[in-house]
Amino acid sequence: MKLIDIKSMTFDEIKEDFKNFKIESYRASQVYRWIIGGAESFDAMTNVAKSMRKGLSEKYFIPTVLIEKKSISKDNTIKYLFKMFDGNLVESVLMKYKHGYSMCISTQVGCKMGCSFCVTGKSGFIRNLCASEMILQIEKAQKDNNIKISNIVLMGMGEPLDNYENVLKFLKLVSDPNGLGIGLRHISLSTCGIVDKIYDLAEKKLQLTLSVSLHAPNDKLRSSMMKINRRWGIKDLIDACRYYILKTNRRISFEYIMIENVNDTKECALELAKLLKGMLCHVNLIPLNESDANAMIKSNINRVYTFKNTLENKGINATIRRTLGEDIEAACGLLRSRTQKETEDLP
Repeated sequence: MKLIDIKSMTFDEIKEDFKNFKIESYRASQVYRWIIGGAESFDAMTNVAKSMRKGLSEKYFIPTVLIEKKSISKDNTIKYLFKMFDGNLVESVLMKYKHGYSMCISTQVGCKMGCSFCVTGKSGFIRNLCASEMILQIEKAQKDNNIKISNIVLMGMGEPLDNYENVLKFLKLVSDPNGLGIGLRHISLSTCGIVDKIYDLAEKKLQLTLSVSLHAPNDKLRSSMMKINRRWGIKDLIDACRYYILKTNRRISFEYIMIENVNDTKECALELAKLLKGMLCHVNLIPLNESDANAMIKSNINRVYTFKNTLENKGINATIRRTLGEDIEAACGLLRSRTQKETEDLP
């Protein structure tokens, strides 16, 4: 029998499963408290009988995540290379702000989307992460730094809406007040624009922040940068975003990477302002984080400010994202699954 990942289960699911396996119902509360408390094995559950622990280990397993490597930036941003229970590696980033600690976590090992400006997807896609593996990235960072993380960004390796069911389960687990207790209003979910899932997410009316990677104001330019646009064009995407706002009354954040002489002209800014007119949204301008993996150059800061001012003059709220962790390749678009290189670099 295939073992079940018990850490990816809610309390109600554990309770129902135990009932099916004819395990006493009070055991569900005992085991769940250990799981959310960070127990890494059934043997650690000292108030559960040894015979019961053995029986549980024959039906379930508790995934583990190890810190394989830790890099600290000059701005104190921390990048973690985590080893999953099956040996696959993912990266996450811990950032400190005035309001507290935020963590950018991965949802997949690699990525399928293949956006031209993003290093992460160049190593290909291996598999989805389960909900427990997303939770463990947070738990490990908290324990390693003796801190409480208050904000989560699903913007690391992978496309969250391409791992939709596991991400939904993660959102339920991470917001459980008996567990990590991070409210959905403190969670941002980033997507490159998987339109059907945006519609589905809208119906759930979750109070998270949806961040949409737009990066271009028209189909010709966006399709040259992002393969996903060849399936769902900008009109389809913007229609879905307007529906999301209507159903949730939540402001959408549009991510826009600024690339020199590609998408940073005043004409692009005017076209973008027209596209987003009347929407409950803001635009987050992100100077490209340059990499030897592509030949793109980040926009001159004066062009970034000109772009921002053009949007604001047309009534579109815009901000310029502060870059953190660039010196340790922890900045936006630089995370990648470099299993061989990273492990070879280990002492």
